[in-house]
Order: sequence, then C-alpha cells, then structure tokens
Amino acid sequence: MEGKEYIKGVITGVFLAVAGVLLGFVLYRKFNTEKYVMSDPAHQARLEVLEDMIDQYYLNDTDDEKLADGVYHGLIYGLGDPYSRYYSPEEYAEEMTVSDGSYVGIGVVMESQRDGTVRIAEVYEGSSGEAAGIQVDDILLSVDGQDVKDLGLTELVAYIKSGEHESVEMTFEREGTGEIVLTVPVTDIEMPSVHSEMLADKTGYIDVDEFKGVTTEQFRQAYENLTAEGMSRLIVDLRDNPGGYVSTVCDILRMILPEGLIVYTEDKNGNREEESCSGDSPIEIPLAVLVNRNSASASEIFAGAVQDHEMGVIVGETTYGKGIVQSIRSFADGSAVKLTVSHYYTPLGHDIHEVGIRPDVPVSQDEAGDEEEDVYIRKALEAMESLDNAA
Repeated sequence: MEGKEYIKGVITGVFLAVAGVLLGFVLYRKFNTEKYVMSDPAHQARLEVLEDMIDQYYLNDTDDEKLADGVYHGLIYGLGDPYSRYYSPEEYAEEMTVSDGSYVGIGVVMESQRDGTVRIAEVYEGSSGEAAGIQVDDILLSVDGQDVKDLGLTELVAYIKSGEHESVEMTFEREGTGEIVLTVPVTDIEMPSVHSEMLADKTGYIDVDEFKGVTTEQFRQAYENLTAEGMSRLIVDLRDNPGGYVSTVCDILRMILPEGLIVYTEDKNGNREEESCSGDSPIEIPLAVLVNRNSASASEIFAGAVQDHEMGVIVGETTYGKGIVQSIRSFADGSAVKLTVSHYYTPLGHDIHEVGIRPDVPVSQDEAGDEEEDVYIRKALEAMESLDNAA
C-alpha cells in the first residue's frame, strides 16, 4: 500500500507541475495579447479559418513552408514601410550577394530570350568570364552538355554558382563566328561598383554605382591611382546611386574628410550613435560631388558630409530624401528581417528624410536632358575653377 501511495503521489506531483507550467503559459499569453499582434485569439482564429479554406477549396497542392513564409512576409508588409521586409533563406542569400558585391561564379550577367536561350548582357571587367573570352551578345546554348532551354535561367545560374565544379564548359552562338565552346573557371567574383578615369586638365573622375561591401577598396584603389597620375581636382559621381552600407560610405569619407562628425543616427528611444573621422588625410584639391533625384541614402550621407564640412561643391538636383537606416537580423534557418531602425542626420544636424540634399550648383531638368554634353560635369568644372580662382 505504501508503494502505491508513493507512486500516486509522484504522478499527482508531476501532473500539478505540468498544469502549473501550462497555466503560466496561458496567463502569459492572455496578459500579453496587447503587445503581440498574433497573440490575439481573433487573429489566430482567422488564420485557422483561412488554412481550413485553403485545405478544402484551393485547387493546387500547397507547401506548408511557403505558406508560413507568406505569413512572415505579410506581417512585415503590414508595417507599410517600403524599406522593411522579411527574407526567406533563398531571398536573404541573394540579397547578401547583391549587397556585399561578391559571389562565386563566372562574372557575367545573363538574360532570358523568348526562344529559351540566354543572352550575355554584361561581362565584368577582370572576371574569369572575360578572361575565357565571353562577349556581350553571345547566345548561350548549353552548359556542361545541358541545354539551357531545359534548365531555365534560375536553375542555370544556381548550377554555375553552386561551387560544385571548378569550371564549366559553355557553348555559345556568336554572330559572325558561329558556334564556339569555352571552358570558364568558376571563381570568386567581385562586382565592379566604382569606375574611374582621368579627364582633361588632370581632373580625376570616380563614378560610384552603389555602396557595397566591396566598394571601399575599389574606391581607395581608384583614388590612389588618380593621385599617382597627378590628379589636381576630383569629381565624385553619385548620380542614380541608391545607397548601400552606411559603414562603407563612412569608410570612404574617412579618406577625404577633416576631423569631425560624418553622420549620426537616433533610434525610437533617442539613443544616438555617431560615425566620426580622425582627419588624417583630408582632401586638399577642389572636390565636386554630382547628385540627382535618384541619389539616395548613403549617397546623401556622402553629399551631406561634404557639404556640411565645406570640403567641396554639390552639383545637380535635390536628392531623393531617404534619411532613415535599416538593420538586418538573420535567423538560424537562414531567413532574415530588415527593419527601419533609426533616422540619420548630417554633421550639422540636418534631417534630410523626404527633403533631400539641396545642391550648391543646381542643374535643371532641361539642362540635364542635353545630349550633346554632360552638363553636370561642365558645371562641376566651372565651380571648381571658381574655387581655384578664389584660392
């Protein structure tokens, strides 16, 4: 009898412990419904109804993971913020490739054709594809014996970038040459985001497409090369630059700004973070920064810092006006969420969100449409000439 009573007591104790945990969880959920949207029983019930309707009436097969992804995407979409979003693992991997500017591949951009073949739209300078002899407008017919019409563009790109082979054998149709076969090494590819040249009168010109992970070193190399060639003034072209990493633009600005603040941010709680420059190598030649209505975010950080420090002249149109910063947080399964987390301010405290950076030397739309010359560059040269004369 004592043994049975002991076992009964143990079972009762375990039951009470489990019940206590469950009750605690229920009470926690009950009293936290105002904090989390999906804790609301009404929303949970609606989701269950929708899933039942899909199960009963939807014509095609469903994928539970894709349905769950849709819920996550929808939750962030409900913020109404065009800069916040949820990424599936595949979407996040692609986003990081684009943002970082480096990946494993052959260094070409491909486009699907109506007949199912693939056209080479761009070949990156210095890439393995260029070294192997791939040219723009080549028509890709097969890869490692697989017809591209059977693969499709998405599967084709995934095959090349999989990292499972050191090279791929590619068959092309080239106008005026006919069918050619090239063996192309699959290597680490760095996407070019900076283009530079020396213009007349020792005017250096650096065009920055976007502030990617690889852009800092590309800019540094271009800047050092132009300096070595005797550059006497510099034009930095940020037209149509949508932005990118704040860390990248700040690292680039540290190459040319004097000591002081580059940019600072404030979050919803008023917490402030600053990016500063030690001023070890401030630019000592005339500087002009070209911007237009599509210059946004990190481009505006660049232009705002140059303008506030009076280190150069801003030429063009009023910029886009994106003065907010996003942060990406990833999950264990490879998915991630990007949320708008703070406002940024120029060194003098200007909030340019939905306002933009106003140029020192404006360029009108009528002037910008002149196809005979680049009016932006002409006005930049004239402005820097004035600075030279004033000095």
